[in-house]
Amino acid sequence: MIHIALVPGAGGKLQPRVLTLRQILDQYIGFQKDVVERRTRFDLKKARDRAHILEGLKVATDNIDRIIKKFSGDNAVNYEEMVYEGYGPCGVAVIVEAMTDNRNRTAGSMRHHFDKFGGNLGATGCVSWSFDKKGVLVIDNEDGDYEEDQVMMDAMDCGADDFEAEDDVFTVYTDPDDFNAVADAMTQKGYSFVSAQIEMVPQNYQKLTDPEQISLMEKLLDIMDDDDDVQNVWHNWDED
Repeated sequence: MIHIALVPGAGGKLQPRVLTLRQILDQYIGFQKDVVERRTRFDLKKARDRAHILEGLKVATDNIDRIIKKFSGDNAVNYEEMVYEGYGPCGVAVIVEAMTDNRNRTAGSMRHHFDKFGGNLGATGCVSWSFDKKGVLVIDNEDGDYEEDQVMMDAMDCGADDFEAEDDVFTVYTDPDDFNAVADAMTQKGYSFVSAQIEMVPQNYQKLTDPEQISLMEKLLDIMDDDDDVQNVWHNWDED
């Protein structure tokens, strides 16, 4: 699994972060579905443009180019998006977003992963109704550089839908269609983000108290993270 190191934000305020390959694909490359050819095509120019959409998250251009080459050119493999829904231990809701060149292989892997760690693969729509798709921008305020009220007002002025402050972390929520515009506007105001992506946000969370169930849930998430077909995993487990 490829990890890309990120440089600190402006003024060195943020610690370096890493992005997985699937986060790079999801946030910085983007894709367009060709309905006629039923394949995924990557737009090289959009990929490079999106690579620097947020000043606080900068990825080396050569890394972007290397990933793009995997999905473009004469030898490109046709990939398609698949979404799997199911339940982890004690009924924790799980959504898995995958990109695959072999849906049978990936479906089998998903079923195996869920079954092995106390869950089960469900039908489409069995848990997605309990999640909302949102743009999520996370701002680290560990150094106390930002005033909560000012960040909230700036976020609302930039078109955000909601704002949350918890300890030293501010979270800005947007409509998915407004995500890029809000991120751009806040970047222009001088904000940097430790995380910026479209997420499936749970409407409610579920706690696990049994150590065995907690261990199974952790193992389920680990094996999903190690699966090269998996792009993102969303769940409603309250890990605190």
